Amino acid sequence: MVWTKKRLNNLFFFIGVAAVVVMLFTFDISFAELWQHLCQAGYWLIPIIGIWVVIYAINAWAWMCIIKGNLKDGEIVNPKSLKSNFFLRIYRLTITGYALNYATPVGGLGGEPYRIMELSKDIGTERATSSVILYAMMHFLAHFLLWFSTIFLYLALAAVGDLPMTPVIGVVFGAIIVFCLAAFYVLSRGYKNGVAMTIFGWLSHIPGIRGWATRFQESHEKQLLHVDEQIAALHRQDKRSFYSSLALEYLARIVQALEILFMLLLFGVDCGGGFSGITLTFLHSILILSLTTLLANLLGFLPMQLGVQEGGFVVSIAALGLSAALGIFVSIICRVREIIWIAIGILLMKIKD
Repeated sequence: MVWTKKRLNNLFFFIGVAAVVVMLFTFDISFAELWQHLCQAGYWLIPIIGIWVVIYAINAWAWMCIIKGNLKDGEIVNPKSLKSNFFLRIYRLTITGYALNYATPVGGLGGEPYRIMELSKDIGTERATSSVILYAMMHFLAHFLLWFSTIFLYLALAAVGDLPMTPVIGVVFGAIIVFCLAAFYVLSRGYKNGVAMTIFGWLSHIPGIRGWATRFQESHEKQLLHVDEQIAALHRQDKRSFYSSLALEYLARIVQALEILFMLLLFGVDCGGGFSGITLTFLHSILILSLTTLLANLLGFLPMQLGVQEGGFVVSIAALGLSAALGIFVSIICRVREIIWIAIGILLMKIKD
């Protein structure tokens, strides 16, 4: 059977729908308890869910920086698509791509191929591939930058007596610093030399897809090398687009912490109230987000990081001296928000530009 883009689109759609159904019936709590948590959140659900309109817009903007930087002196397949409505198209693909990533094991097996397939209609397969790979790398780099920078945020808060500092915490921070520095090195090599050929080199050693990956690499070697050239060119020739995209992705992580802030305020956690109290609570929210995403990404092969994200929230919130019950509440509301946005992203797949 020939897999046309329409058939692949339908396949992604049905995978997403199936994932949403499974997630709805795999909550660790009863629907009665879930409803109780939702009622407790009340009107706060509006900003908790709504803040992701802003977050995805920043993500789309970051991806747009890469696409425009990658298109310099490049061939455009469909010039009409790069006019005023192009950002809305990228915004839609951003939401849908993340929805597929959340819904499938090993995030990226769904979202990135879908983005490449759709974006290739506008800028060609090679440039779509390099743009999507570059954006995925930028998304990872922003995460590592968040984990790295929040160590110093914690140290600053510990220095003023707001948070504890123990030898165990110091050892953990040392391990995270080494982990992040190693990631910075690997990603910098990827930006300088490209990663398409490397990725297929790894895939060619995985049982089950070894034969397909080897054949694809051999038959598309020229195109993959061209993709790597485009990846390296953006970092080398258009540093403004590169660092603008990185800054925006990092900003998206900081804005995401508002979601946790809203839930802490809902529970009356405001560090004394007033502007200074809410500011300190927001800094705590950034720390909670950083630790939770670190734990979730370490086991990112699980769909929606089932169980890992919940545990991450409980551990990170307890580490700041807050109750485990609050961690469970935050994790449940975040899970509900994810399901809602996954459903939105899957439905957006059927909207034609």
